[in-house]
Amino acid sequence: MKRFLLHLLKVFVGFIAVIYLLDYAFTAGYVNSKPRNKIALAYTGKPQDYDVIFLGSSRANNHFVPQLFIDKGYSAYNFGMSGSRLEESALLLELLLAKGTKIKNLVVEVDLNINSNGFSEGTRAYFYPYLKESVQIRDYYKNIEDFDQLYYLPFYRYLKYDAKIGSRELFFTIAERPSKSLQRHGFYPLKGEGKNMKYDLSKYSPKRNTAYERIKKICRENNIRLIAVTTPMCENVKNAAYFEDVVKLYPEVHNFEAVVTSDDYFSSCGHMNEKGATIFTQFLLDKFFQ
Repeated sequence: MKRFLLHLLKVFVGFIAVIYLLDYAFTAGYVNSKPRNKIALAYTGKPQDYDVIFLGSSRANNHFVPQLFIDKGYSAYNFGMSGSRLEESALLLELLLAKGTKIKNLVVEVDLNINSNGFSEGTRAYFYPYLKESVQIRDYYKNIEDFDQLYYLPFYRYLKYDAKIGSRELFFTIAERPSKSLQRHGFYPLKGEGKNMKYDLSKYSPKRNTAYERIKKICRENNIRLIAVTTPMCENVKNAAYFEDVVKLYPEVHNFEAVVTSDDYFSSCGHMNEKGATIFTQFLLDKFFQ
């Protein structure tokens, strides 16, 4: 019986050692590899000097074309992330500044993502490989419900979010497999015209947003010019007055929802195609950077 218990103890100790080793290996793989997504670029990439960066959800990722700024001599990058909320945008901004990146102008999309103070669990997962490495990420998430499990249980975060940061994604990261998210200076163009050309905003209501206010505070403290904008939707959107309500709540937000309206310039009602994004970005360039 004693030998059996000793054997179980050895198995248990071995198991613990393996999961600690896996946790270390996965983390080291992400930290020491070439960035594969925008969060990794913000945390592990080299510090840059940007004249302008863009932040927001897919309505930033698909709507702001940095190349138009670059062609005019500006350094620019689109850090918008599809599916993200303003919470993730604020943290990404903090990571960039903590790395030593200099930013003169920040254009942030503030429209549908200000509907609540929620977060994107899918996008949040991409921060977790650096949870134990980054003071900013740890402090940002220390009050979330499962922080103790994510932080103290070895390898737990990689198991729970295997689809996002598990072995497959680690393999692609270490192998330096190209990622579309970092191509074209972070801009992800949409193709096609006029699919799902209806959108109902009747249930949407803009609310005071702690993450957006955090972004404003960060910009004030770092002398960053903040340009908050709403981005276009197709003509057949129900309750377009929602965007006016955003401006009533935050008067500094520029309402550009109707700058582009023709269905030819939309891939879906909520997302412009590349032609529409080019027109809209040129509008921003002419309005704020001439």
